[in-house]
Amino acid sequence: MDRPSLTLLLAAPRGFCAGVDRAIRIVEEALARHGAPVYVRHEIVHNRHVVDDLRGKGAVFVQELDEIPDDGRPVVFSAHGVPRSVVTESLRRRMFTLDATCPLVTKVHREAARHHARGRHILLIGHAGHPEVVGTMGQLPPGGVTLVESIAQALTVAPPDGPLAWTSQTTLSVDDTAGILAVLQDRFPDLVGPAKEDICYATSNRQAAVKAMVAKGASLVIVVGAPHSSNSRRLSEVAEQAGAKAVLLQDPSELDPAMADGHATVGLTAGASAPESLVQGMTRTLAGRFALATEEVTVAEERIAFRLPAALEAAPATLASRTLAAD
Repeated sequence: MDRPSLTLLLAAPRGFCAGVDRAIRIVEEALARHGAPVYVRHEIVHNRHVVDDLRGKGAVFVQELDEIPDDGRPVVFSAHGVPRSVVTESLRRRMFTLDATCPLVTKVHREAARHHARGRHILLIGHAGHPEVVGTMGQLPPGGVTLVESIAQALTVAPPDGPLAWTSQTTLSVDDTAGILAVLQDRFPDLVGPAKEDICYATSNRQAAVKAMVAKGASLVIVVGAPHSSNSRRLSEVAEQAGAKAVLLQDPSELDPAMADGHATVGLTAGASAPESLVQGMTRTLAGRFALATEEVTVAEERIAFRLPAALEAAPATLASRTLAAD
């Protein structure tokens, strides 16, 4: 029997961003130079396939530093960033740390610290409990940041009297953030913001690609990503807001190709922490049921690459020599 036809639109860009690529390379390079184990505080990025792959190579994932013995092994901070208290504790214990925080998140940290130093209270647009938000709020003393999660909260938030500044989580919906910010700026006309928006280029590009696929006729958008990945969930929301049905799946094993029945055009994208291999696996699964006509929908070309920490760019040093120097 002939397979039904299906147009499959592939979002470009999709998948790994420069920050995620850098974070993974930091763990891999630490393992290559110093062997296993290399400890990683929290998931290096929000994707179980990436985490399981690194675990298989010798990475040990922990929730907090108190789970790590004082054995001098490398300790990597995840791409989402950490509160200053974590850095302080690592210094107290003289840990050999490698900071895999995305440089764009580090920029937000520095902005928040700069505003605080100038006497401004920070309004942070983001989601409570997300590791990036925890890390950003943890850059300042308690009470220095007020979190705003929605337009409803923006309408009622009551920050302390005095000058205000705003910043945002880097993986939010561009449109939703703009709506929240508009309310805040209307209520607080002297609100100071960053010179350039904090939502990262990769988040913006991936959301724009989803909108472009829906504009080209995709009535179903498949997003490859983890359910606890903020940027992946935002891609699903953007697709639905644009008028398509959206599904968020972790890998090809979760894809029932029959869900594309009745759709002439389907869009496929991946969150910033999802490997391209999962996208290709999704394509193969769909090809088992449909005669695919594949087209890439490109909205931007990404050529950004972030450098590794200096400790990994320098000539390799043995772990023993580092430990002796610390002693």
